[in-house]
Amino acid sequence: MAVTASTWQPLRGDKRWAYLSRAKTIRIATANEDGSIYLSPLWLVVHDKKIYIPIDAASRHAANFTAGRALSALVDQGEEYATVSGVRISGTMRKVEDEALAETLAQLVFDKYFHVGHPYAEQYLEFGQVAGRTYYELVPDKMVGWDMREINVIAMPEARVLPAHVGDRIL
Repeated sequence: MAVTASTWQPLRGDKRWAYLSRAKTIRIATANEDGSIYLSPLWLVVHDKKIYIPIDAASRHAANFTAGRALSALVDQGEEYATVSGVRISGTMRKVEDEALAETLAQLVFDKYFHVGHPYAEQYLEFGQVAGRTYYELVPDKMVGWDMREINVIAMPEARVLPAHVGDRIL
């Protein structure tokens, strides 16, 4: 069996959901009608251990989701081996039809990416209304996670208190 980061240091269960909850960007790749790949970095929120993505109505992704075309996603971070972590997802998207849930998701997006008085919050909200922003649930068929930060020991200064009778030996 080949050893991969996901088998060596897997990211599963509640740790994976916490990781996804804190992530700022998910890269979504969908297949276009002509077979080419459409790839975008998008925002995400996690609610009740489900991943939701805000998508504006004119998005190619929305057309690809609706057509049931292939979808893959990646949430990752790290610039070197000791800090590499991520979750790779394959699955489908389901449009959120529940208005109350959509309002909850909109508030979660605002809370995660903006703050009261944020200079672009108003424009983001207005654009969403004009562009027909819709929320989709990413329904995973498969999720594979890894977190190499778990096996690396961070260098830290140590202090040890030795018994009084232990000291430097004088020869």
